[in-house]
Amino acid sequence: MRYLHTMVRVKDLDASLRFWTDLLGLQEVRRMDNEQGRFTLVFLAAPKDLGRSAIERSPEVELTWNWDPEDYTGGRNFGHLAYKVDDIYAACQRLMDGGVVINRPPRDGRMAFVRSPDGISIELLQEGEPLAAAEPWVSMPNTGTW
Repeated sequence: MRYLHTMVRVKDLDASLRFWTDLLGLQEVRRMDNEQGRFTLVFLAAPKDLGRSAIERSPEVELTWNWDPEDYTGGRNFGHLAYKVDDIYAACQRLMDGGVVINRPPRDGRMAFVRSPDGISIELLQEGEPLAAAEPWVSMPNTGTW
């Protein structure tokens, strides 16, 4: 058995793709539009997984957009997705500059939490050793839930 992907339902595909690709840094690897089922599937991968074999790759994120409007609730009870990043401060700054709230700032130089436009909690973890404590992160309070 091999873990393949996590599916997340999204209300606004454009807003979700902006978050997951432009701000978080994942890359679209394939897309499927299903006219009969009235949905679109978009599969995303971490940049370091591109070019790796299917067995070496980390699981992907599958964004599922149903063409007919639907409200989704309970993003928190999903839990969270976790990604290692090369520089947690730079990743958080890029997200914040893009209008994303840093719910749990990386005060420890190691871990942060943000939410996607659909309320999915995402944990960011510093690759390797934690970075040295730095402002504005050290003084930034938690916001909302994660």
